[in-house]
Amino acid sequence: MTDVSLERWRLILGAPAGGCLGSLSGAGAQRDAALDWLYGRDDELARRDIRRDGGSGPSQLTTVDWLDDITRLFPKETVERLQQDAVERYQIDDIVTDPGVLERIEPNPALLRAVLRTKHLMNPEVLRLARRLVEAVVRDLMRRLATEVRQSFSGARSRRASRFRQARDFDARRTIRANLGNYRPDERRIYVETPYFASRTQRQINQWQVILLVDQSGSMLSSVIHSAITAACLWGLPGVKTHLVAFDTEVVDLTSDVSDPVELLMKTQLGGGTDIARAVRYAAQLVEQPRRTIVAVVSDFFEGGSEAGLVRAVRELVEEGSIVLGLAALDENADPAYDRACAQKLANVGAWVGAMTPGELASFIAERVGR
Repeated sequence: MTDVSLERWRLILGAPAGGCLGSLSGAGAQRDAALDWLYGRDDELARRDIRRDGGSGPSQLTTVDWLDDITRLFPKETVERLQQDAVERYQIDDIVTDPGVLERIEPNPALLRAVLRTKHLMNPEVLRLARRLVEAVVRDLMRRLATEVRQSFSGARSRRASRFRQARDFDARRTIRANLGNYRPDERRIYVETPYFASRTQRQINQWQVILLVDQSGSMLSSVIHSAITAACLWGLPGVKTHLVAFDTEVVDLTSDVSDPVELLMKTQLGGGTDIARAVRYAAQLVEQPRRTIVAVVSDFFEGGSEAGLVRAVRELVEEGSIVLGLAALDENADPAYDRACAQKLANVGAWVGAMTPGELASFIAERVGR
């Protein structure tokens, strides 16, 4: 088979499509075997009486072999998606609990989530290797989020020109307008003789408390990761005193570890029940100046404790002057799934309810700190 588009459809549809699309050979057959090792175990295929038989089959490939094959046969983006499906869709835990696998695997956020879900199954040697994976992913997330946080806290652009030339302050509109006389129609280019840069207003820094309350239930895993990294990026910023508190039916203050998000994440205990009201009451005890406090509750709001008690605790914080954020998601996608009825009750007593990316939360905090 030489037609690339036909080969792709054959890989998607599996062996049942061989009659009309033809058979695979060489690298195509190897890709089909690798896909079958993973997706051939889907229970939905058996229910629909479909047999996706690509050749080698699950029994003839180990996880290590499969990882080596997909790294060789597919582009990086596809490899990451296959690894994500393996650990999240099919719960192939040996991807993050087998030392041989951990030594080969390329760190990515899906594997970080898998490590945090399965770390209680790991012996010390495997945990040491898994920690290296966690460190690599956290370091990358920290690098990206720290840039957003710095931009949020650096002050707004003003209309005044600046003597300091920094790429982030490049004033493209003024530069183009000032250099239009250097436009060359034959080349369709403007030659810039004098670039312009905008200055930034100096923020008036006032001390604020930011208390992040993070639901440790399994459905909130991505938000747990990004909450830890957000807290680490806020830690030590002028004008911000950060607290990080994790909760299920118990409340654990993790503020002492907030500067080390890797250690913090390795301490999290996912699962269990949820008592949001208890966590909010704990946050109320930490508040020093209510009118300079933001309490961000990161949860899906499926309250296992007293919902009436939660509403009452949030109302008391709001009435004292604190800003309460109810965040149904705090991650890169800000794609929430939550108890809307409970969230609406919190909104009715003055909480801000929604979903944010970590960068949006940093901007929200920076706007208040600068007032």
